[in-house]
This record gives sequence, C-alpha cells and structure tokens, in this order.
Amino acid sequence: MTDRNATRPSATWHVQVLTLFPEMFPGPLGVSLVGTALDKGLWSLETIDIRDFGIGRHKSVDDTPAGGGAGMVMRADVLGAAIDATRRKAPGLAPVYLSPRGRPLTQARVRALADGPGVMMLAGRFEGVDQRVIDHHGLEEVSIGDYVLSGGELAAMVVVDACVRPVSYTHLTLPTIQHWCRSRGAPGD
Repeated sequence: MTDRNATRPSATWHVQVLTLFPEMFPGPLGVSLVGTALDKGLWSLETIDIRDFGIGRHKSVDDTPAGGGAGMVMRADVLGAAIDATRRKAPGLAPVYLSPRGRPLTQARVRALADGPGVMMLAGRFEGVDQRVIDHHGLEEVSIGDYVLSGGELAAMVVVDACVRPVSYTHLTLPTIQHWCRSRGAPGD
C-alpha cells in the first residue's frame, strides 16, 4: 500500500485507488501543479493493492464470470474484502468503478466529485468486475471514453487530474501571480 500524504491533516481531498498495480501511482499525478499540490497536502493519495486480499497461496484475484461467458473477471470475494477494508479507513468517499460501459465523465460530475471529501476508485482488470460487487457496494460506473484500456489505472489518473487541477491551480498559481504582481508594485498594492 502506498500512502502519499494519506495521513497529512492538511489534505483536503482524499483519493483511494484499489488496483493490482499500485506502483503505477502517482505516475503523472506526481509532477507539475497536481504533483506540487500533492506534496503540499492539498490532496492525498492512497493505493490499495488488491492482491493483498487475494485467495490462496498464489493470492488469486480472478475467476470465471458467475453467469458464464468468455474471459476472467476480478473475484467478488476478493474485491468485497478490499472494498470493505478500504471504506473502513476513509468512509464517505464517492465509490467509483472505472469502466468503458459506465456513464461518461463530464465536467459537472468532476465538479461534484471535487466538491466532496474525495473518491474511492476501483481500477478493474481482465474482462472487468463481477457485477455482484458493483451492485452490492453501490459503485458508480464511470467511463472516460468509448474505448477499452488495459485497466482502470490510467482512467483513475484522468479522474484525479480533472478533480484536483482546479484546486491546485487556484492554491498554487494564483498566490504566485499575486506575489509576482506585488513584488513589481502592481496597482492597488
């Protein structure tokens, strides 16, 4: 599990990402204004390795779909345990499953997520997630576009960047511009 600023009291928006590849984070979220905002505690990032909840000696996380069909899905029991443990640590975060079949991400939805305490995102792999998990845990399915990625990690990064960017821009860029103006004797100072 990676906790970048997860326990910082000054963090105002918390992100939890359940993933099979926690090493992908923070990735591009760790640079530029969004990365600076993370370092300054304007938001926090916590990754949860789903494999920690895997079954058996090999920590199995996939299974055949309950209703049949091709491919493999992420196991309902494994995801259920991971989601339950994650929610206990930070209750009240918006539960999101990143899926190409989800409702398209819009700026209005980004604003609504950003206005809340944060988001818990499930980054799926394989052919997706057992539908019972989505239904039982009330996961909102969100899509960043009409295409399929290898997994939900990149989609999670898109959602986080969209939500954090306005906060990071306002808190980090505006004070810099104001300081620059004051240091040059701008009108009104």
